[in-house]
Amino acid sequence: MKTQTGRLIEWLEHSPIDPITAWTELGIYRLSARIFDAKKLMPDIKRASKTVANRFGENVTVALYYIAK
Repeated sequence: MKTQTGRLIEWLEHSPIDPITAWTELGIYRLSARIFDAKKLMPDIKRASKTVANRFGENVTVALYYIAK
């Protein structure tokens, strides 16, 4: 069985990830904690910001993590 960090690294090799995607697709609730762990293995993980609408239709800013290439 893969760990959350392992699943996260596999995802990042193909696509950026935000907290909602991490929760719904990978079952990762504390994305920033798993990013901290993943950076020990892949220090080229970077953070950007992304604006999305919350369930009330309000714009909010969330983290978007990706691998710098």
